[in-house]
Amino acid sequence: DYIATRKGDTERGPQVRLSSEDARFRLLSDGELAWVRGKRGQQLAEVVIDDSIPQHGCGLRDIPGVLAAEAVRVVKPDLDTPKRTNA
Repeated sequence: DYIATRKGDTERGPQVRLSSEDARFRLLSDGELAWVRGKRGQQLAEVVIDDSIPQHGCGLRDIPGVLAAEAVRVVKPDLDTPKRTNA
């Protein structure tokens, strides 16, 4: 499922909708940000729990570079691990 909004729409911006079971498996909560990764890039998107979405599926809104027929990965950002620097 993919929704592309237009300028002036009341609800806009990157969003990924997941079933509660899939969100729980990925340790994601409603309203949290997650990486949506596809063949052509990645985008941070707001997570929305939606049990009308089938398990192992997702609904996307305003994620550039992702086609509805492509497989995507939804990943929780790792904010706890410090970035490595070349010292």
